[in-house]
Amino acid sequence: MIELRHLKAISALAETANVTRAAEKLHLTQSALSHQLAALEDYLETPLFERQQRPLKLTAAGNTLLALARRVLPEVEAARHSIARLKAAPLARELRIAVECHTCYDWLMPAMDAYRETHPEVELDLVPGFHSEPLTLLSDRLADVVIVSEAKRQAGITYFPLFSYEMVALVARGHALAAKPYLKAADFAGETLITYPVPDRMLDLVRRVLKPAGIDPARRTAELTVAILQLVASRRGIAALPRWAVQTYLDRGYVGAQTIGPKGLWGELYLAMRADEREAHAEFAATLADTAFSTLPSLKPLR
Repeated sequence: MIELRHLKAISALAETANVTRAAEKLHLTQSALSHQLAALEDYLETPLFERQQRPLKLTAAGNTLLALARRVLPEVEAARHSIARLKAAPLARELRIAVECHTCYDWLMPAMDAYRETHPEVELDLVPGFHSEPLTLLSDRLADVVIVSEAKRQAGITYFPLFSYEMVALVARGHALAAKPYLKAADFAGETLITYPVPDRMLDLVRRVLKPAGIDPARRTAELTVAILQLVASRRGIAALPRWAVQTYLDRGYVGAQTIGPKGLWGELYLAMRADEREAHAEFAATLADTAFSTLPSLKPLR
């Protein structure tokens, strides 16, 4: 049988042209190398080098083995290095991400791509579906991190602040409300409010502006942001969405945007996780925030 040690011996002989120096290169005694070569020649039933030549010269059979050694030995060494890197790398792990807000996907996907580039060993997975109590996904270990709009105090849960963003009222071009400097709660009373199909407590406009003022406008829901925008543009109602989620449509004049309140209505986003895993997910949280600030307009730091 031809073994790797035989190929290394032939390679060393070709390089040094001397049995003694070849043995030194291989960290063998001259006797051990000679016995190894003799056993290989017996197996192949042909000489591999001309013993009377000085410097040593390989026979045709020896050169055939040398060609094999030059192909195989580098591949073996490359495989050894690859296996060593795999052993040194951290174990692959899964990071399951749940999202509370419908509009988060616009910047979440690029952030996930950025994280994959530096952490290819982590399998990123989105938890499907809408969850009215997203933090229970953490306690039930159905998700590892959740993007939420409030940092509610809860045992065993910790938060990384991501960013603050402005919610703007969206109106059709030429709508009477477009002439106002900003909108108040009463301005929504005679309108149809178009929202995602989520509980009121998850709608900043309803929870923080309309309900405290006792305003309960007519409602209509749509699953997709683009569907909400189409309904607004066709004068089926008005909506309130993050400015960063609709900026491209505002730039094209598809709909108009109005500030809500004299100082604007600002929402917040946090990354929630189990408290004992905070350090493990810190870099992912930083990637989310960095990607958002580099790609989305009109954000503010959240501390």
